[in-house]
Amino acid sequence: MPFDPDSSENAVNITSAGTNSDIKPFAADICVTDNDFEKMTLTIDEAEAGGLFDATSAETVYAKNVHKKLNPASLTKVMTAYIALKYGHLEDTLTASSNVLITESGAQLMGLKEGDKLTLEQALNALLLYSANDAGVLIAEYLSGSVESFAAVMNDEAVKLGATNTHFTNPHGLTDEEHYTTVYDLYLMFNAAMQFEEFRRIINTTEYKSTYKDREGNPKNIEITTTNAYLKGDIAAPDGVSVIGGKTGTTKAAKSCLILLSNGSDGHTYISVILGSTDRDSLYKNMTTLLTGIH
Repeated sequence: MPFDPDSSENAVNITSAGTNSDIKPFAADICVTDNDFEKMTLTIDEAEAGGLFDATSAETVYAKNVHKKLNPASLTKVMTAYIALKYGHLEDTLTASSNVLITESGAQLMGLKEGDKLTLEQALNALLLYSANDAGVLIAEYLSGSVESFAAVMNDEAVKLGATNTHFTNPHGLTDEEHYTTVYDLYLMFNAAMQFEEFRRIINTTEYKSTYKDREGNPKNIEITTTNAYLKGDIAAPDGVSVIGGKTGTTKAAKSCLILLSNGSDGHTYISVILGSTDRDSLYKNMTTLLTGIH
């Protein structure tokens, strides 16, 4: 069914303000860095860009090409989740339109169909845990009425966070030449999303089960597992590092990408980002190398 801004099932209708007059100044407690910086020597040669940021002390530990504009793949969903948690209501019911039927080859989908009804809480779990692209469209239309309108909101919100080298065209990260961001901008977005307890809970989840309704009211089960190899136990973090969670992303254009939230033995919280790693193996090799920079 089409989006109806007057429907109680679509309780939010955020649009772009079309102005930057409400942009707030940078927070004093964020990392600031040059494009390349090494507090300690780390080597991530198989990735186009990477960064390690101490979110507790607001210090940059490592930076490689952190201001280079790159395709982020599904790391885009961090921003989608941030906006949903900022403006939406977890208990709201979202009704899928025909636009959730994504046909791009290889796109990760939960299999939504027109008329399916999910809560925002269910959609966010599918978005962040399973990286469901159709859940991204569902959330975008719930919040702004269309993917295009939501992308404009994403760009406005990015600028408010100081993510000035970012331009989004969709809520999921499927490839578009005009869809890009940077390691540093992703750090800013992830750092902002961390303020929400629900975001921290979902990215730390390994499995999620729930039930939603199709257009006839029949129950449909959700059974999904995390795409994060650290949380699944497939990859071990360095000694003294505890991976809390994060977001994976992979497309042919973006290659393999990952953003993580971790705790160090020093009691600090860290955000680490890898963009453009050649494949899954090199992605986790590069990320594990970054994590060795945590005390």
